[in-house]
Amino acid sequence: MRTDLLKDAARSSSRVVVKLGTGVLTDAKKQPDLAQMEQLVAQVAQQRQLGRDVVLVSSGAVGAGMGVLKHEKRPSELAELQACAAVGQSRLMTTYEKLFSKFDLHVAQVLLTHDDLQHHERHLNARNTLVRLLKHGVIPIINENDAVSFTEIKFGDNDKLSALVACLLPADLLIILTTVDGVIVNFGQPDARVLGTVEAITPEIEAMAGGTTSATAVGGMTSKIQAAKIVARSGIPLVIAPGKQADVIKRVLEGDEVGTLFVPNERRLASRKRWIAFFHRPKGVIYVDEGAKKAVREQGKSLLPPGITRCEGEFNTGEIVSICDHNGTEFARGISDVTAGAIRQKQIPRQEVIHRDNLVVL
Repeated sequence: MRTDLLKDAARSSSRVVVKLGTGVLTDAKKQPDLAQMEQLVAQVAQQRQLGRDVVLVSSGAVGAGMGVLKHEKRPSELAELQACAAVGQSRLMTTYEKLFSKFDLHVAQVLLTHDDLQHHERHLNARNTLVRLLKHGVIPIINENDAVSFTEIKFGDNDKLSALVACLLPADLLIILTTVDGVIVNFGQPDARVLGTVEAITPEIEAMAGGTTSATAVGGMTSKIQAAKIVARSGIPLVIAPGKQADVIKRVLEGDEVGTLFVPNERRLASRKRWIAFFHRPKGVIYVDEGAKKAVREQGKSLLPPGITRCEGEFNTGEIVSICDHNGTEFARGISDVTAGAIRQKQIPRQEVIHRDNLVVL
């Protein structure tokens, strides 16, 4: 199944997003590992020669800046972290530019904040810019704009950013390259093994994930599982693979048994539905009963007033909200047609609280 799915994806993969983790790009001294970066660039260039568009989501800026500013571990102070990012990002891009020039390829730096992709016009503008760069044969190199981002507008990590970029384009495949071999079953035990294929992200799969102890990185496998949830629901396959293995990108695209493949939903979400589902921080929560949950999830119905039990937060008409069952489990998101106050006062002036066209089951 895995080989067939990836071979099918490879045949149709005209557009691939590759995320390069900090641990894959930097050495023990937290400086860019030039030999490693060179072999990764060569792999990307090879895919370009085969006619594929490749977008890179590259970590490593903070790590490179830490080396320059002589930090032994990732700073906790925001201003110092941003200083590392500002210093490291320019060094990182200079290195990429030199390496890709050996293959007569040009690169473009694209720095994003969460707000850029949440605001609909800026969202569309970001996509149009990336598509136009790819049309010109340029390799976009994307990173979070760490030098200006703060907690409220951050993506959180580049795993999530890479998933959102894959959804933004949309891509045919997302490859996250990291320092581990994939999702590990029985991690730390003698019978530990790589889980080759994940058909559904269950609580058991999430339990296999852990954080990171790296001095430069953020996230770990937990953030990669969250990224997998985004792209799988959007209909985009994801492979988490070891970034330091030779020809790993080629091997993934050829369907080799390398890393962990997350099988996507059969139906790809439309662009607007992806924007509603994944590019916002919901302004509030609407809780519903089992009847409303079934109508929304299984019957594709709009959310109607009788099924609502309560709401939390303050939101206005036209803002994104989470829809949760009575256990607090989020199962959908949508654009509310009413305010939180109207729901609380049971003064809903229309038939639907969220129309099905503005609602996405997660």
